Amino acid sequence: MNVIQSDHGWIEVICGSMYSGKSEELIRRLRRCQIARQSVSILKPQIDTRYSNDYIVSHSDLKIPSTPVNSAIEILEAAADSDVVGIDEAQFFGMELVAVCQQLSNNGKRVIVAGLDQDYRGDPFEPIPQLLAVAEYITKTLAICMVCGNPANRTQRLTQDEERVVVGGRKIYEARCRKCFKPPLN
Repeated sequence: MNVIQSDHGWIEVICGSMYSGKSEELIRRLRRCQIARQSVSILKPQIDTRYSNDYIVSHSDLKIPSTPVNSAIEILEAAADSDVVGIDEAQFFGMELVAVCQQLSNNGKRVIVAGLDQDYRGDPFEPIPQLLAVAEYITKTLAICMVCGNPANRTQRLTQDEERVVVGGRKIYEARCRKCFKPPLN
């Protein structure tokens, strides 16, 4: 990625299914910013307590300290003095996140967002599609299908829960390819 001027902001989106390395890639980019002595704010939704309350933790156990927030609007205050803003599990912030990311990038910040682009039904998971439309840089990550071993871009829910948001890990979700993915019947 070429950085042309330090006063120009932009949005980067890292998206894909569960177990595709989204958080790992986010952590990698944020660590590079820290090494470069840039001011970095790292945020995650308060509801994501799977591995830690105050760290972004990848499924492969990479981690970086973060600040939990309840809403997208809280990100504006938390990131006010930063050059770089990292946001994990963006799908939990809702559509308000699009305007927040636009405002941050318009104010000259590099905004790096990671999140699921599809829900457990295989439907687009807002606000990721809308962020993809306004982002300067997009990275789509693929997992490995846990049934056949092919590239996977879907998240299979293993429980009968019907809520759109059910926070969980390997006991609740698997990565699946297009062929092995079985959307719920209801």
